[in-house]
Amino acid sequence: MKKISILGAGSFGTAMAVVLGTKGFPVTIWAREDDVVSGINKNHQNPQYLTNVRLPEGVIASGSIEEALHGAEMILFATPSHALRDVANQAKPFITGFEVIVTVSKGIEKDSLMTPTQILVDALDGAILEDQIGVLTGPSHAEEVGQFKPTTVVASAYSKRAARIIQETFMTPRFRVYLNHDIIGAEIGGALKNIMAIASGIVDGAELGDNAKAALMTRGLHEMKRMGTALGASQDTFSGLTGMGDLIVTCTSEHSRNRYVGYNIGKGKTLDEIISGMNMVAEGVKTTQSVCQWAERNNIEMPITSAVHKVLFDKMNPKDAVNELMTRNAKDEIMI
Repeated sequence: MKKISILGAGSFGTAMAVVLGTKGFPVTIWAREDDVVSGINKNHQNPQYLTNVRLPEGVIASGSIEEALHGAEMILFATPSHALRDVANQAKPFITGFEVIVTVSKGIEKDSLMTPTQILVDALDGAILEDQIGVLTGPSHAEEVGQFKPTTVVASAYSKRAARIIQETFMTPRFRVYLNHDIIGAEIGGALKNIMAIASGIVDGAELGDNAKAALMTRGLHEMKRMGTALGASQDTFSGLTGMGDLIVTCTSEHSRNRYVGYNIGKGKTLDEIISGMNMVAEGVKTTQSVCQWAERNNIEMPITSAVHKVLFDKMNPKDAVNELMTRNAKDEIMI
């Protein structure tokens, strides 16, 4: 079976190693940390992430990107979106003869405002064709994937062939993969739901009620559609797994890092206090900055995203932000 390299040994990279290793694929995980490499190779366990999960025998780790990529046919980038370009640049000299490159990152790069697959297309230009790049995304907390709890996601790529290869490679009886050829819609949904999860956590932490949370998720989905369709996505995508599905799980789950950030802000903690106590990345924090950049450049109204930005970076009181949202000018819910 083809060897697969996973670049990134965080929680989701580890969960994907479980999925692929259980299918019998030889998997090499690249990790920055020596203790992670040692823990995987000696104990078949990641000592930092998903520590209660045992990795299959066919999964090994390396601290060298060159070594991790040697002999592989597929690369899975499992890094935070803000680190994706740097890791892609490090990997580029060793990328030759690969069938497909797939990312599971969710976010939008600051300043360039590129999605993860767009970052890979840009960074790996000359090393691999755009048609060989794709994304795997959807409502899929690593903690549950690693424990074989039923999960459904979406494979999308710049070619139907690459999307089908991703689907066939990752599909298992417990990890169901659908195809959706709207790659920009799939990635915008995956990025913006993290902003809405921060907002949802704030609502819970500040004890603003279920009515507020329902309104937030519904209007948050509208903002996801607004940005996505402006970039050429299909509205239907946002009714699916990478839109509504990912929004629901990230806004409500105890596993959600973004909801955790929002919850603690709602309880009165500062962003710096919260981030300093986390060993994992909450993608929505940086994505909020990027989406606000995009909205300003394109003169498009994104009121919930703007409110989250004010709370995170301008130290606005969450209840004042809610009041600002609630007292905006009256509008139609759906423009006809």
